[in-house]
Order: sequence, then C-alpha cells, then structure tokens
Amino acid sequence: MKVVIAEKPSVAREIALLLGATEKKEGYLMGNGYQVTWAFGHLVALAMPEDYGISGFQREALPILPNPFLLTVRKVKKDKTYTRDLRALKQLKTIDQLFKNCDSIIVATDAGREGELIFRYIYEYLNCSKPFERLWISSLTEKAILNGFENLKSGKDFDSLHDAGVGRSRADWLVGINASQALTVTSGSSIFSLGRVQTPTLALICKRFLENQSFKIEDYWQIELEHNKEYVDFKSLSTLKWDEVKKAEYVLKTVFKHGKASVIDTETKTISEQSPLLFDLTALQKEANTRLSLTAEETLNIAQSLYEKKFISYPRTGSKYIPEDMWEEIPKLIRITEEVEKFKAIVSKMKLNRLNKRIVNDLKVTDHHGILITDKIPSALSAREKAIYEMIVYRLLESVSPVCTKEITNIVLQVAHYDFGLKGIKILDAGWRVIKGDFSDEDKDPIQELPTLKIGDEVKIKTAKIVAKKTKPPGIYTEASLLSAMENAGNQIENEQERKIIQGVGIGTPATRAAIIETLFNREYVKRDKKLLLPTAKGLKVYELVKDKNIANVMLTANWELALQKIENNESNLATFQKEIETYTKSLTHEILDLAIEVERQPELISPKCKVQKLILRDKLVKCKDENCNWVQFRNICGIQLNLVDLEALITKGKTSLLKGMTSKSGKKFDAFIAMDEGGETSFIFPQKKKGK
Repeated sequence: MKVVIAEKPSVAREIALLLGATEKKEGYLMGNGYQVTWAFGHLVALAMPEDYGISGFQREALPILPNPFLLTVRKVKKDKTYTRDLRALKQLKTIDQLFKNCDSIIVATDAGREGELIFRYIYEYLNCSKPFERLWISSLTEKAILNGFENLKSGKDFDSLHDAGVGRSRADWLVGINASQALTVTSGSSIFSLGRVQTPTLALICKRFLENQSFKIEDYWQIELEHNKEYVDFKSLSTLKWDEVKKAEYVLKTVFKHGKASVIDTETKTISEQSPLLFDLTALQKEANTRLSLTAEETLNIAQSLYEKKFISYPRTGSKYIPEDMWEEIPKLIRITEEVEKFKAIVSKMKLNRLNKRIVNDLKVTDHHGILITDKIPSALSAREKAIYEMIVYRLLESVSPVCTKEITNIVLQVAHYDFGLKGIKILDAGWRVIKGDFSDEDKDPIQELPTLKIGDEVKIKTAKIVAKKTKPPGIYTEASLLSAMENAGNQIENEQERKIIQGVGIGTPATRAAIIETLFNREYVKRDKKLLLPTAKGLKVYELVKDKNIANVMLTANWELALQKIENNESNLATFQKEIETYTKSLTHEILDLAIEVERQPELISPKCKVQKLILRDKLVKCKDENCNWVQFRNICGIQLNLVDLEALITKGKTSLLKGMTSKSGKKFDAFIAMDEGGETSFIFPQKKKGK
C-alpha cells in the first residue's frame, strides 16, 4: 500500500479521484492500492520557549538557543495561552497510522520550499523512516497530475530544498523570539514583536513615510507654449524653472512680444519596446493592487483558488519564464482563450506560427515557471477570480506578441534665448500593445504626434501661459510599490560592490511577501489609508528603537535570502548558516537588552466598576486585575487609539477630550467625546452644532 500526502484536503481529493482512491475514511481516501491523506498546512512547527521550560519573558534566559530544536503539534491561542490544535492532533494520528502500515510514501505537498518543509516536519515528528518519492508538478490538471505520477522523483533529490526550509524556519524563530522578548523586557510595559523579515519591511515603510513628512514642498513655475503647424496642435515647455512667479511673468511678456519660436535642435530615434514577461507572484500582486486595489494577500488567495480549480499553474513562483520544452504548449493555450468571448477577436488576429519566444529561458526557471493558464476553460468564477484570470490571460498574450516600435522625436525651440522642449511619440508598429489597446504609459510618455520640423524652422506661438508646479516628496508606499521595494531591496544598498553581490535578491520570497505585510497589520505597526500604507504610532516607536540596529538592515536580510538560495542549490549547508544566525542572534539580543527605553509614564488608575482594584494598561486594552470585576475598556474606538491622557480623563473625570476623525461602521467620519457612567459603561457625546445667526 502506498500513502500519498497532500498539503490540504481539496488537493488530496483531486489526486485520489485520478488514482481511483474513492473510498472515504476518517482523514483519508482509499482504493486501488493507495491511501491519500492530507495536512492542513503546517501541522507541525518548531516548539516555543515554554516547551523548553522557559516561561514568560526572562532577561536571564536570553538569548534562547535551542540545541536541538524540538518539534511540536501546531498550537492555537485559547484565552491567554497557546494550546495544541486538536484538529491538527487528530489528523497527525491518522497520518501516523497510515505511515506505519504503508510500504512507501508519495509526497504531494506544494512543490516549493514551504511545501517540502510541511511534509518533512510531519515525517520527522512521527519518527518515520519509510522511503518516500516526490510528486513535482506545476498545475493540478488531470494531465499534469498523471504525468507527475509517471515521473516521480526521489525524495533525496529535495534534501537541499528541505534544508533551506529548515534554515528559514530556524532563523525566523531565533531572531523573532529573542529580539521580540529582548525589546519587551527592555521596555518594561508594551509587548513588542520583531522579526528577521518583518522588521526590515517595517523600516522601509517608516523611513519612506518620515522622508515624505519632512520633505519641504517648494513652488516653481514654468511657461507652456501652444503651437500649430500643418494643422497639427502641439505644446512645448520651458526648460528653465523659476522659483518666483514674477520672474516667469517677465519672461512671458518677452515671449509674447516675439510671437514665434525657432527650432534649434532635433533628434529622432526609433526604439523597440519589448513585450512584458509572464507574471510571477510578486508581479501579479503589484498589478492587481494597482489596477484592482487588491491587497497582496487577497491576490495570493484568489490565485491559489484558481490553481486549485485547475484554471492556472502554480502561483507561488518567482520566475517569469518557461523552459524550452514547454514552448509547444503555448499555442495550444492561446487557442483555448479563443473560447472566452473577451479574447476571441484578439486571438483571431494573432499569428500563432510566429510567436515571440522572449519568455523561454531554461536558466531563469527556478522551481516553477511563470504563471500560465491551463487547458481547462474557466467556469463559475467570482468577479475577483474572473478579473485575476483575465489579467493572466492578457499577460500571456502580450508576452508572446511582437515588440512595439515607436519613433521618438525630441525638439528644442528657442524664443529670445529661452529654450523650450517638446517630445513627440509616434507608434510605427503597436506590437504587443494592441492586446489591451494601451499604446503608451500616459503618465510617463503621453503620445503627441508632431508635424515635420527641422532646424531653422519657425513656428507661431498660439498661446503662452505660466504653469504653477510643486516639487514632489518621495511617495508613501502602496502595496504595489512596497512589493517592488521588497523585491529589489538589494538595489537600495549604497555600496556598489555589496549591491552587485545581492543584485536581484530581495526581502522575503514571492510566496511569503503577502504574509509579511499582513503581519505588520496584525501587529498594528501599519494601517491602510485607501491604497497608502502608513505606520502607526506603535510602528514608528519600534522603528525609532531599532532603525540603527542590524535587524532593520535590508542588506542583512537580503544576504540571508541569498544564503538560503545557496543552501537550496547545494552551494552551502544548513549547519554553517545556522551557526551564523546563532552568532548574530547573541549579538542582537545583547544589543537590544542594552537599549535605554524611556517608558511612558503610566497613571495609576482604579477600576470604575469595582472601585477597588488597580487597572492593567496594555496597548490594546485596559482591564481590572480582579477577574471577578472583569471590567475591560478597549483603547481603539472607531479607528482612534485612546492615548494615556484621554484614558486618564475618561476614568477619573468621566469624559475624554473631543476625538476627531473617528469612523462609523458605514465608513463615515465623525467627531465625538467618549463619556463614562458610574458603572464604567461608555457612550458617545456629540458636540452641539453652532446655530446660525
């Protein structure tokens, strides 16, 4: 009997159906010589400090360096403590019995670093020694699964992938646990969370936000001219920028007097704009955030759903290419899109025997190729699934289309020794831009066709006006721009030699970046304001404490990602990496413990309900020490965090100051006082509107 283990029940059911294992059992499916079971993601994880006998946050216990690392059943939070997940425990017992009674195992967890780790942690926790093979596929179509079972790979071929997963897991544990506990111990009050990847990401957000806020916006003025020649209207803009409007007004009068502009320089060049590559996960998340306002996590969940419904290939990929042996599948996939009404007319005009092979590159395909559609026609999709699916189809069609050829003309006009520039863009062959009808990036390169102009020509000035402009601060991150910054974190390093070493290496991986961003929201370090990502007061406080420490260093994090890639490629080993992480953890922990943190003065407050016990103040809430009293007040009210001054006023005087900018359930903004009665119950008091005279 062979046991097949998948990452989740839905995938297990698909595999079982194809293998003929249709008899339902408790926690698995059986038939035709197979038993197909499943995990629920990570059933087994690294043990927590309390599992090593270290309870609470103790300065003397830091740094905690487990030797050996222990594994435990996944834990869930219940009340104030973490307990073993009973659902995970039950499934593990089922898997244990199946492993003990089988001849061999087939690993069918997701084909990537985390999928490998999910299985290996279960295998190790159960002390299993049965031989295992690996199912390595990039889509869940019937053809891909059956082909994968005909070409199973040796489990040992993925030992280095497993080592990279273990290295990532242990590094996150060592840095996250020790740094978080050290900062919490040092602060004396608030509970803080730091992480190997989350803290550099927070640093990116905070640094950009502070740069934006401290930027001094300055006014400047330019002069815009409008011309007409050969019945073509076009505009030019002064190359000079004036810091005073009076200076621009003086020049404007001079320009009016002349009435004509002379061509003093022209340059025309033809450029070929390459088609975009296929989506990897990060590129898909960026596009979906920009065009559909979806978060990175939402996009990943939608893509995962499309994958499990067999409509697209494996989405957690870091590659934008396909291998040579897949190229013959591309025309077949394109023909399938003709059956979708939206793409029928587009595909009918494509020359399928002359497709652009730009996406073919064996060397740039990692574990998985770029995201593709499958040969299964989509049906019963939600609006969001439909939008993401169509986005992937458009990108496939664009990627195999010809280059877009443009003629770009730059001209310099002169009026009374003042230069004016203009740019003309003419599409010679739209190529891949025909697919969506986007012929130019309008913000960067608006299309402007020009008449024939040569040096010495004169053109009339129809109108001339002063254009007021402002210098722009560095833009606050959106999820799309943050994903770009995380992906290209190595590019931000000032030292050129260091930058070259880790070029193309970023913070996290395509599969983990969404989770990293969501962690910052869950920690209440970052909040959303429409598309913008803004640090909270708590996030800025953490950043100020650690911004000069290595844990916030993008270079260090990118180097770790590089080291994990080397382990995966058998160019380095787990033992060396772990030793380096342990050395770093010791240094980091002592560095944080030595921080002198000025603890915010906390008022001593008595419960308004029992009138006896002192209150415990936390970031999220204030509560009575006496469980019988059970009085609790949450500090976040309609999106506004109660500071200590307002909290003290509410409990001692029965009313806060006027809190502005609260948000109702319907999304409307309002201002109000928070009032408290004798029993400790709160309510809103709305300010009276001033009566008109």
